Amino acid sequence: MDKQIKVKNIPVEVKIAKPETNAEGDRFNPRNRIYVRAVKGLHQLLRQRIGFLGMLAFMALPWVNFNAQQGVLFDLIGQKYNIFGLTLWPQDFTILAFILMLAAFALFLVTTFYGRVWCGYTCPQTVWTFIFIWFEEKFEGTANQRKKLDQRPMDFDKFWRKTAKHASWILFSLYTAISFVGYFTPIRELLPDFVTFNTGGYALISIIFFAACTYANAGWMREIMCLHICPYSRFQSAMFDKDTFTVSYNEKRGESRGPRSRKIAHSDLDVGDCIDCNLCVQVCPTGIDIRNGLQAECINCGACIDACDNVMDKMQYPRGLISYTTERNLETPENKTNPLRAKIIGYAVILVLLSSALVANIVLRKPMGFDIIRDQNQLYRVDFNEMVENTYTLKVINKAQYEQTFTVAVEGLDNFKYIGKTSFTVQAGESHNVPLSIVMDPYDLKKPVTEFHFVLSPINDKTVTITQSSNFFKAL
Repeated sequence: MDKQIKVKNIPVEVKIAKPETNAEGDRFNPRNRIYVRAVKGLHQLLRQRIGFLGMLAFMALPWVNFNAQQGVLFDLIGQKYNIFGLTLWPQDFTILAFILMLAAFALFLVTTFYGRVWCGYTCPQTVWTFIFIWFEEKFEGTANQRKKLDQRPMDFDKFWRKTAKHASWILFSLYTAISFVGYFTPIRELLPDFVTFNTGGYALISIIFFAACTYANAGWMREIMCLHICPYSRFQSAMFDKDTFTVSYNEKRGESRGPRSRKIAHSDLDVGDCIDCNLCVQVCPTGIDIRNGLQAECINCGACIDACDNVMDKMQYPRGLISYTTERNLETPENKTNPLRAKIIGYAVILVLLSSALVANIVLRKPMGFDIIRDQNQLYRVDFNEMVENTYTLKVINKAQYEQTFTVAVEGLDNFKYIGKTSFTVQAGESHNVPLSIVMDPYDLKKPVTEFHFVLSPINDKTVTITQSSNFFKAL
């Protein structure tokens, strides 16, 4: 009972580095503009390559054909979703559920191991923001040049640079929106129709809406999305532990910080390795100071690592003052991070199970399906011969990417008369309604309601069948 629980002191106030306001002040502006400084390094090169591949895949995927049709097309009106030969229908919701759960747990696994690398390297908001910053640099120059340009009064040079920048933003936003809408509308028809002003109402509204969102998010809001709107930054800490790799500043090595000349030997100074150059703040897309510790605003992009490593190289100090490291390593460098901890193993096991379930669902999925629709007007009808007739409609769905001919049979009834088609052809990825009736003598029915089954199978493969039950009603 005399043992005390160790309490970790957490500072109440955290100093956040904020960009400078203009000379007059701007207290009515909720956002002080951040001029992100360009930086070169391993992490930024990796981020650019990953972002480029992701953007290329996003914009090129709708143009890829498979079996003479668009490979990826989500037809919301027709309620069918084509993914490279696999046609999903609302009845295949379990496959979509497994895909979403797989993506969620993969994100949890990556976050637990390496922090918010999704935000820094692959998040569309981050990728598109850096693309817009690239356009900004091409037309307006470096961060300092952009800041001076904004402070200048409007002249011809400023006018054409601003116009060119916003024109490039708008054009890129439009093509982004067209690419996105192209996942839901055939893009080979959508793009020519849009250029020739023949786009339909829903498609046109969608393109304008998503283009406006892209332009506003990546051009104007930028870090506001990460700081105030995105929910991921708010619950990410629930997945962190002492062995999670995050972008961190080595306070023991860096403090006390202060400027110094490269000509003075480090051993002659009673200071840490941080020269307080503030480059880590200038290159941060969210405008934080990583030296204040782990913050929810940090997106783990590694820009501050590259900036700091470049400074360390010039000062001839060892790299790694800011690095991807863990809280355990910062506290006691001798203790190595444990990558195979229970949380990681648990997420990995769940991913394996979900992947197996997804593959099993796709492999065992049958290339057709059907629903039974009864006559809504009456359950049964008695004809002039006192025979009982029940009417049905089979909605048959061809889930394959090729034409199929099906046969339908009835099991569980004796001495019945089948009125309707017993074989029919359904085009690839289409549905077909088959009206039919079953007529029986009421003396052959022992109960008012008799259960029986419809059996559907492709004509070229009788081993693949789908059986669904229905009821036959007679007069009481």
